Amino acid sequence: MSSETILLFDVGNTNTKIGFSTRDKIGPSFTLPTDPGGTADSWGLKLVEICRVAGYSNEDIIGGAVSSVVPPMNPILKRAVERFFPCELRFAPDSIPLALNNKYERPWEVGADRLVTAFAGRQISDSENLIVVDFGTATTFDCVVGMDYMGGLICPGVLSSTKALASGTAKLPHISLEIECDTIRPGKSTADSLNQGLIFGFAAMVEGLSERLGKTLGGEVELIATGGFASKIAEVCQAIDRVEPTLLLDGLRMAWFGSEK
Repeated sequence: MSSETILLFDVGNTNTKIGFSTRDKIGPSFTLPTDPGGTADSWGLKLVEICRVAGYSNEDIIGGAVSSVVPPMNPILKRAVERFFPCELRFAPDSIPLALNNKYERPWEVGADRLVTAFAGRQISDSENLIVVDFGTATTFDCVVGMDYMGGLICPGVLSSTKALASGTAKLPHISLEIECDTIRPGKSTADSLNQGLIFGFAAMVEGLSERLGKTLGGEVELIATGGFASKIAEVCQAIDRVEPTLLLDGLRMAWFGSEK
């Protein structure tokens, strides 16, 4: 394996994505439930097994980069990597610098995931004005003008909205989030109505909010979508210019190797 392989961690409120990366590209990735009740040993053993399945040895790993919005996970992962691997973890943005000027009123309040995806979007886009939409536990809109992170919006997530509907209504059928065509029409069943309402509803939210944000930012805006539901929403959302499924991991990759120059 490459002598420049690092571990990448996207620690979210629901799941933790663990990936491998070289300087040039993202390798295989795996998703585990985020469990701050686990120990450093339990997480370390999971990481060793993931490496084995992916075809890496512990000695192949030269470092690790983390984006975390779950603070209790940070010391657990740090100790796990230090015990089982010949390297240490670094956390964005505290110990991995991101080439963005954080214009948030209280800069420390911005989630690491939002900053990393905004940074990654800036690295791959030539547009002066940029909006990154991340369909995660929440749906976030993050705005970048030039090299300035301007802030953004936090809205309900697709999955959290689905769960809220399902848990609050006893007779609702299973919600698949699958639609038969890319043209909205009156639903012919409860399941069809729900699926169309969620998919086209979130598409309309993205179209409407991005248009309003664009007027505030000034000039044309490129919109990059990422997160688990990005591809599905993009099929019916005219505002989305491109989908980057691994944008956060790519941001960690670019930031980590960029800081090693």
